[in-house]
Amino acid sequence: MTRTGRFYLLLFMTVLASAIALPRAGWSQATLKTSRTQAHMVKLVILTDRLDFPWGLAFLPDGRMLVTERPGRLRIVSADGRLQPETIKGLPAVTEIGQGGLMDVALHPRFAENQWIYLSYSAQGEGGVGTEVLRARLREDRLDEVQVIFRMQPKSRSGVHFGSRLAFDRDGHLYITLGDRGDKDRAQDLSDNVGTIIRLNDDGSTPRDNPFANRSGVRPEIYAYGNRNVQGAALHPRTGELWTHEHGPQGGDEVNIIRAGANYGWPVISYGVNYGVGTRIGEGTHKRGMEQPIHVWVPSIAPSGMAFYTGDKFPQWQDNLLVGALRGRALVRLVLDGERVVSEERMLVNDLGRIRDVRVAPDGLVYLLVDSNHGLLVRLEPTE
Repeated sequence: MTRTGRFYLLLFMTVLASAIALPRAGWSQATLKTSRTQAHMVKLVILTDRLDFPWGLAFLPDGRMLVTERPGRLRIVSADGRLQPETIKGLPAVTEIGQGGLMDVALHPRFAENQWIYLSYSAQGEGGVGTEVLRARLREDRLDEVQVIFRMQPKSRSGVHFGSRLAFDRDGHLYITLGDRGDKDRAQDLSDNVGTIIRLNDDGSTPRDNPFANRSGVRPEIYAYGNRNVQGAALHPRTGELWTHEHGPQGGDEVNIIRAGANYGWPVISYGVNYGVGTRIGEGTHKRGMEQPIHVWVPSIAPSGMAFYTGDKFPQWQDNLLVGALRGRALVRLVLDGERVVSEERMLVNDLGRIRDVRVAPDGLVYLLVDSNHGLLVRLEPTE
C-alpha cells in the first residue's frame, strides 16, 4: 500500500472510531454503558438525546413523563421511553435569560383526581424578570385553566440564581425555592422574596400557620430564608421534612433541612469564599441564630436535583439521598444516619455530563436529566 493509501486508511479508521465513541442523535432505548458503584452494578439506558436543556421531570400515573426544557417547552415522553414530537400547548410567555426559563414541574398530590400540574418559570414584569409558578389542568396535549399562583417580588434584571424547585409536603402544601438573583444581601430581607423558601396552599393562598403570616412588614408566604440558590428539594421518606441543597459561591454547597422561620445564613455565614480572590464572605461559617448545613461540599459540585431512594431495584441505596452534580458531572450518593451524613459516593463521574435533575420512578428505577442542548433522559437499571 502506498504512503497516501495508508494515510487515508488511517484517517478513515480514526473517523470511524470517533463516530462509534460519540452518542448518536435520536437513539432510543440504547444502553450507553454499565457502571460499577460501591453497592450495585448499574446499566445506563438513554431514552432520548433530543432534549434542549432539560430542567425538571415528573411521572404521570399512566407511565408517561413530563419534561421541561429551559427555552420554554413542556414535553411528553411516552411510557415506552419515546420523546413525543409535539410540545404541550397553552404555556404562558416564558423569558429565557441566563439561568432562567421554564424550570421545574410537579404534579398535585391528587393529580389522578384533578389533573393539576405546577410549573416554575421566569417571566417579565415590573422591575425585570422573576420566578413565577402556575398551575393548570393537563388535558392530553395542552394546558387548560392556567392560573399564575405566585410571582416573585420584587423582580430583578439579573439572569442568575432563580432557584425554582417545587415540592409538595404530606399536607398538600407547595414549597417553592428561590435564589438570591445575584444580589446576596436581599436574602436576609424578609420584605423580599429573594433567597427564600416559599410555602403556599395548592391554590396559591398563604397557609395561616406560616411562620411570618401575622408579622408586619414581612411577606407572609416566606417559610424560611437566607438561601443562596436552592436547586434541589425533596421530602424525607420517614420524617416528611423538606430537605434541600443549594449552590455556594466558590465552594460551600450545602444540604439543609428546612424548618419554619429558620435563617440559613446567606450571606452572613458561608463555607464558600469570594470568587477569584478567595476572601471570606460575611462573618465566617457560624453565627448564633443561623442554621448549620448537615453537609457541605468544598470545592463545589454545583448540585441540582435530588431525590431520596425508596424503591426496591437498588436495595443498598434505601433511604440514601441522590444528588445531581453540574460542575461535578456525577451522581452523588449520601448515606445517612438520621440527620447525619456518614459517607458519600460519587457515581457515574464524567459518564453523562452535567446532571440537572434526579427522580425515582414509582417502579423504583432512577431517572436523570443531563443539561445540554442535546440533553439526555437516562434511566438507571440494575444489572444483577
